[in-house]
Formats: sequence, structure tokens, C-alpha cells
Amino acid sequence: MRKDDGLGEVERRRLRWRARRGLLENDILIERFLDREGEQLDAEDARALAALLALPDNDLLDLLLARKEPAGALDDNRVRALLARMRAT
Repeated sequence: MRKDDGLGEVERRRLRWRARRGLLENDILIERFLDREGEQLDAEDARALAALLALPDNDLLDLLLARKEPAGALDDNRVRALLARMRAT
């Protein structure tokens, strides 16, 4: 898959499944984002989203609500760009 290729249906379904969280707030924000932009996600977007989804629920919510900014390994241009798109929900 080239960098600019969109994700296939299977990859999008896996991301949606993985995006199911313990906090309803996270579920709502992520589902809205995926409903709006899921068709346009590429492999790098999927990697950035996977990095965000690896966080504990409260840390992810803090990032989604802009209470905190990405730090450490998450302080990456692709993660920041995806997070900005997710916050626009």
C-alpha cells in the first residue's frame, strides 16, 4: 500500500473496533471523527490513530479535549495533525 492510498474496508472496520473505549466521551468523539473522515484515512493516519488508541482512556480524553498536548513518542507531526482533525469534530 502506498502512503497516499486510502485504507481498505477491513482496515477501517478494525480501526472502528479498536476505537471502542471504556469512556463514552471517547467513543463519541472518535466515532464522529471516523464517520466524518474514515473514508479518507491512509496508512499513516491509521498508525497515528493506533498510537493514540494505545493510550489509557483518561489520557486520550485529555488530548481529544485539548487539555494536554502530545508529548514524548506522540509528539509527532502526523499525530498532531490527526489530533487536530479529531478535535474539529
